[in-house]
Amino acid sequence: MKKSEYPRPTVTVDIAILTENDRVLLIKRKNEPFKDHWALPGGYLNVSENWGEGETLEEAAYRELQEETSLSKNELEDVLLHQFKTYSDPKRDPRSRTLSVVFFAIIPESEKLLSSVKAADDAKEAEWFSIHELPNVMAFDHLQILNELLETFED
Repeated sequence: MKKSEYPRPTVTVDIAILTENDRVLLIKRKNEPFKDHWALPGGYLNVSENWGEGETLEEAAYRELQEETSLSKNELEDVLLHQFKTYSDPKRDPRSRTLSVVFFAIIPESEKLLSSVKAADDAKEAEWFSIHELPNVMAFDHLQILNELLETFED
């Protein structure tokens, strides 16, 4: 197959897990870029060189959520991730041209679920934040994403 003359951006997913009591799950990044900054859980879509193989955006979102926060799809058994918006600012990621598809879910707040969160993979910490007390600076464009997502619930 002939190599494309059109450069391809990378695709990532970001996931905003919100509770009914106004909390959001954030991770502290272990690696650059934005090492030690708070961020939404997320990461790269696994793709294959063979067309028709790899994972869907939804599969990537559940996988990344489990890898970074230890929340498995089973723990979120009744939680349906909803696609919110795609972010495409060419400068949103210093590593490469990256498109991010953002997913969200609103879950009931349970002590079991809140306490089952543990940082893993490339997350240094995982913590629930009040949506009224978000970090002033976050990785990538994640503060913008959260603000835009929260504005949609105000209407």
